[in-house]
Amino acid sequence: MHHFPSFPTGSSGLRRTAAGAAALLLACAPLAACSSDSDDNPLGIGTFDPEAMASAKASESAAAAAASASAAASAEAAGVVTAESLSTDRYQVTSIPEDLDEQQTEVLRAFIHYDQVTWNIWFTRTGAENAQPLMTTEAYQRLTNGLEELGDGHTDGTVRVSVEAVTVLAYMQAQVVICGDQSDLISYDEDGNDISNPETLQGRYGTVIAMVYEDGVWKESDEATLTVNECVV
Repeated sequence: MHHFPSFPTGSSGLRRTAAGAAALLLACAPLAACSSDSDDNPLGIGTFDPEAMASAKASESAAAAAASASAAASAEAAGVVTAESLSTDRYQVTSIPEDLDEQQTEVLRAFIHYDQVTWNIWFTRTGAENAQPLMTTEAYQRLTNGLEELGDGHTDGTVRVSVEAVTVLAYMQAQVVICGDQSDLISYDEDGNDISNPETLQGRYGTVIAMVYEDGVWKESDEATLTVNECVV
């Protein structure tokens, strides 16, 4: 469940590789921003060229972005999850715990998938059925009740999430602790009126989510708010 108006809530090594590639590009780029004219400058000393500098900076920025995307894709292909590989345009994961084992990683993936699907439901107010396989029967009923209470409309903005801890417990249960920053969200009713309530929507929420292993998959079963506007994303 998420904080909405009238709806109460119940490997770093690859990143270093991308950073290293970007640093190398930064070191090389200034060389491309100078030009030499043998007639006016017999010693071959470079002269400042603003257009070349601008072009070099644009190339540098594009190459750094490509290196970061490539690193995230490589990590995902290798079965390694990163904050970048788990993020989407409207759901940005800012950090995840280090050194997660295989089972913790499975729980993390399941939680992120559930959270992205349910946030998309709140963004569009449609597609509740997509969340049913990702939640227990009781949790899914709470979601549909909340969606019906909220009514038609849509929500704009981006959610930012920091995953603080992933803990696998006994008896096929697990917990995920997050800090979710919803300060960028704006909620609208079906007529386009802003119905955002800063006290229930636009804040930072520390939350613990209970996950259970059911029907061969990890599902969300419950969640509780730990802090309001205290955690850091």
